[in-house]
Amino acid sequence: MARPRKPLLSRERIVACALALVDAEGLGAVSTRRLAAELGVSGPSLYNHFRTKDEILDAVADEVCSQVDLSMFEDGTEWRAALLGWARSYRAALTAHPNIVPFLAQGPGRRPSQLRMADAVFGAMTAAGWPKVQATHIGATMRYFVAGSALGSFARGFVDDADVYARDYPHLDEAHLLAEHQQRIDDGAFETGLRALVDGLAQRFSS
Repeated sequence: MARPRKPLLSRERIVACALALVDAEGLGAVSTRRLAAELGVSGPSLYNHFRTKDEILDAVADEVCSQVDLSMFEDGTEWRAALLGWARSYRAALTAHPNIVPFLAQGPGRRPSQLRMADAVFGAMTAAGWPKVQATHIGATMRYFVAGSALGSFARGFVDDADVYARDYPHLDEAHLLAEHQQRIDDGAFETGLRALVDGLAQRFSS
């Protein structure tokens, strides 16, 4: 029998399969045994591409972060507009894959995409005139804010039952309607916080 023209396994296939598992079932679903079964290969064959499960998750996290647009830090965009555009792109990537966020929150480690992102933000802030310490704080603060916004939905946290709130929580008399408008509320909350954060930084920069 002729050998297949393409190898049965590649880093890209493993990462895509692992990301699909994380999206569908969470981080706990990823194991070398499960991945091998999903990919239709023997377990040891995975080790030709990754030494450990954490290396696979690192690659998954890096793939998600590679989707974040960094062009605004490279084309001379004013620093406030650059932060706004980057934060929106960053949130879009994370909300598309929220189950990977806790792993990403551990920090960039050796992941190229996250390191490029940290380098781009820090470089743009220092180029704009921020001291290095403050530029570091800005990058960290933005990451905390974006990651936190992607971890869950404020609106979906309320149940669709007016009786739960009506008697004991008079100011939440319409809270049972929030889940119905989840996307609009969560997007609006993110934009409100993002604008307040960047506007606050601008005031501090000019003082």
